[in-house]
Formats: sequence, C-alpha cells, structure tokens
Amino acid sequence: MREYLVVFIVAAVVTYLLTVVAREIAVRTGAVAKVRDRDVHAEPIPYLGGLAMLGGLWAAYLVAQQLPFLSTRNPFSDDALSVLIAGSLVCAVGMVDDILDLDALTKFGGQLLAVGVLVYSGIQFSYFYQSSGTVFSLDQAQGALLTAFVVVATVNAVNFIDGLDGLAAGVIGISAAAFFLFCYSLSFLNDVTRATTGALLAAALAGACLGFLIHNFHPARLFMGDSGSMLIGLVLSATAITITTQFAPGDLTQGADGARASLLPVLLPVALPILILIVPLADLVLAVVRRTRAGRSPFAPDKQHLHHRLLEIGHSQRRAVVIMWLWAGLIAFGVVLASLFTGSVVWMALGASTVVTVALTFALPAAHTPDAESPGTL
Repeated sequence: MREYLVVFIVAAVVTYLLTVVAREIAVRTGAVAKVRDRDVHAEPIPYLGGLAMLGGLWAAYLVAQQLPFLSTRNPFSDDALSVLIAGSLVCAVGMVDDILDLDALTKFGGQLLAVGVLVYSGIQFSYFYQSSGTVFSLDQAQGALLTAFVVVATVNAVNFIDGLDGLAAGVIGISAAAFFLFCYSLSFLNDVTRATTGALLAAALAGACLGFLIHNFHPARLFMGDSGSMLIGLVLSATAITITTQFAPGDLTQGADGARASLLPVLLPVALPILILIVPLADLVLAVVRRTRAGRSPFAPDKQHLHHRLLEIGHSQRRAVVIMWLWAGLIAFGVVLASLFTGSVVWMALGASTVVTVALTFALPAAHTPDAESPGTL
C-alpha cells in the first residue's frame, strides 16, 4: 500500500508542476479555448492540460519501476507500459485537435488506433466467469470489438462532461480512487498478488487528476482539452480491462468473509466504466437523441448538457461540479462496495448517501438562489 501511495503522490506532484509548462506551450501554440455561446467561461483559457497529466502518469510509472515491491512484477508492468503508450497516442491526437481543431472522424480514427495498440499488446476482454461457475470465452475478434466499444465509449463520455471547471478531472479522479479500492481489496480478499496493473494505473490516474485539479477548479487557469479528456478516458477503461488480463478465470470470485462476491468481479471490467460514468454516458445518449431529433449532427455542440441544467436550476459553477462529484462517488464507491461486501450496513450506508446526494442536488438550489451567493461559492 505504501508504494501505491508513493505512485499517487508522484503523479500528483509532477502533474501539478508540469501544468505550468503545459499552459505556456498552449499559449505559444495558440491552443486556447475561445469564448463561445455554449461555454460557461467568460475569458479565453489555454488548453493542453492533458500534456501535464501524461507527464504525471509516466513519472509515476517510472518511479514504480524503482520501488522494491512493484519493480519485481515485470508482466504486470508491461501491461501498464502498453496502456501508457496507447494513452500517449490518443493524447497526441487530442493535442493536435486542441491546436488545429480536428474533425470528429479524424479523432475517432485516432481513438481506434490507440485501441489497436491495446489489443496488439494483449489488453482486451478474453472471458467472463458466469454465476454457474463456467467460463464464457471470447474469440480474438469478439474481444477486440468489445474492447473497442468500451474504450471509445468511455473516452467520448469523459469528453462530453468536460464542460465545467474541474468536472472531468474530479469525476475521473474519484472513479480511479474507487477502482484502486476495488483492485486492491479484490486481490487481498482472494489472496493473490497485490501488485496489479489496475491498482498501479488507478493510483497514478487519481494522482494525476488531483494534481491537475488544483489548476483546473473554478476559476480554471488551464483546461485539459481533448488531449486530457481522451487520455484519462482511455486510461480508466484500459485499467478496468487489465483485471481480466492478469488473472485466470476463477481467481477473483471471493468477496468479504469468504463469501462469493455479490457481483462477479470478472464482469466488472465491462460494468465498472459504464456504471462509474453512467451520468456522462446518459448525457451522451440524450445529446445524440436530442440533436438527431432536431435534424442536426450528433456531434453538433449545444448548451443542454446535464451540467448546463444544474446551472439553470440555481447551482453555482463550483456547486454544480461538487454535486456531480458526489454522484460520481456514490456510483463508483457504491458499485465497488456492493460487489465485494455484503450485509445491511453496506446497503444502509448506500441508501443514506443516496438520500443526501439527491437532497443536495434538488433542495439546495431552492434554499440558496444564485442571487444570494457570490460567484464561485458553494
């Protein structure tokens, strides 16, 4: 656990320091977010925050190779290296988009190319462990297609929620922290090695998001841009997939107290990215339906996303972001706890958390109108 904490701190500190460098590069290259009708910021903000986050992830990985415990697990470190190479590729595509404004088809092609790197490296879905105890195996093509769907959907869902200062970085940071808890607890409960690709990447991703968030929370001094949103979306989804590449079927079926996990953990690599990002994924689907019904392209921008609606009902920017963080934390940690632990205490805690989150979402604007609070307050 101590070495994972080191990985987390290194990713956070390096990302925090590199953000200043990334901002200067963005200004010099013209990668600046101009003010548009659908945006909520009132002045141009530099992009390329993804460059700093990528540096933080690489620094965390390189440091992990020097730590006594993590450095001895070469097979799992090779998987982490492959994920970072794919992340670097998709980040590069995002950087070009931040500077030159690429079309959607070109960005999609870059995302598929990054998925190709993952599949070529063996990071793809291969099997599912059914409740009857049998193993449902996928052939190479089926695994590659399912991997591409999960990764591309996650990447674009993260891109869609990157509309308020600190929103995407906070949601993915919380999700990465929850997935680290899942990976570490699962390996501990099943008495397998604690050195897992998922835990390493999740700790590094959570740290990178925290380091960037210091510069990105309202009022933001830097945006992550497509270079950042596509990077963290790919790393999060690939992190989940690595669970199925490191262990054999049946190795990860035990929950707390020796009982079978209430949600079969081998299914969670598919379910977890979707459940963690259920709010932005729902936003993505609604946006496509909304734009298609209006006779416009599904990729045509508008100002009707969920975070825009939170602003409309009376939340400030900061409060809207914190509300969506709460929903992300409720879903992410709720899924992890429900998959590994049983008992009435767990469900009572989840129920109470849900009530509090719903109350803060809908009751708080009625108690505090925007006119009664200063900009940027909670």
